[in-house]
Amino acid sequence: MKVLFIGGTGLISQAVSKLAVERGYELYLFNRGKRDDFVPVGAKVITGDIRDRESAAAALEGHSFDVVVDWIAFTPEHVQTDIELFRGKTKQYIFISSASAYQKPPGHYMVTEDKTPLENKYWQYSRDKIACEQLLETERAGSGFPYTIVRPSYTYGNTMIPASLNSWQHPWSLVARMRKGLPVIVHGDGSSLWTMTHNTDFAKGLVGLLGREEAIGEAYHITSDEVLTWNQIYEAIGAAAGCKPKLVHISSEFLISHNPELEGGLLGDKAVTSVFDNSKIKRLVPEFEATVPFGEGIARTVKWFEAHPERCTEDEAWNAQMDAIIEAHEAGFGKSRK
Repeated sequence: MKVLFIGGTGLISQAVSKLAVERGYELYLFNRGKRDDFVPVGAKVITGDIRDRESAAAALEGHSFDVVVDWIAFTPEHVQTDIELFRGKTKQYIFISSASAYQKPPGHYMVTEDKTPLENKYWQYSRDKIACEQLLETERAGSGFPYTIVRPSYTYGNTMIPASLNSWQHPWSLVARMRKGLPVIVHGDGSSLWTMTHNTDFAKGLVGLLGREEAIGEAYHITSDEVLTWNQIYEAIGAAAGCKPKLVHISSEFLISHNPELEGGLLGDKAVTSVFDNSKIKRLVPEFEATVPFGEGIARTVKWFEAHPERCTEDEAWNAQMDAIIEAHEAGFGKSRK
């Protein structure tokens, strides 16, 4: 089976690319060629920029694929480009959406693909993903475009220290802060429930969807079945780092008041309990099972960073912001106790 991944070397997709090759798929990656160290042996790379439609069409000329997966489509304009490039040239187009597209907060604690509405008033990123899904539904009704939608939740791997508050560019910052004995912020009281999924587990579900005619016109989330509180998540990160983290609990609203950019990621996602019913993906892909508990997965991640000291960088601006928020929070409590 000939498969094209647009992207294919990112945090989630690198594990899927590796598994697809291992299972014998003829895998092509279409990207700008800037992360060659994450290209699995056996994959073929087509160098190009999907954001430049004309040059992308030229680079892909003469190719057709059984399956196309776009890992880096975020807006309806991105999806429209894909539709124009691959209409009539693929049997299945997989759009990587987001579990943050589900209703926030949900009307029921258990999230299912067919009963939980798509609605997020807090995060433009999520609303754009919803609009992409709606565009694909419209296109299928008109031309029969063969889409499948996949909604990952918080998925991590070797290159990411996952948390509700961390530096995206310098994720080691959180571990460094813990090891120095500095306080780390947990939103709310840390008791809300969350799901962390290792990218190798996600890969089993996604690869199982490749070429599946039954998946056309359907949406699936692919997550772990392990449910943890945020306190447990931070404690597991600390245990992997060999220390007991000093947790400071601060309300999401207070955090957002100091950094409005946090609203989407908190109120639109991580501050809301998210527990997923994975029975739909398991019915179609019975071999899918998430087998990496978070404690084990984050221990692998910390070891990977320690084996790559050049990646153990700290974000001083992020550290300063965390210190400022904690100081303001403590000052507020001091005033309220007088």
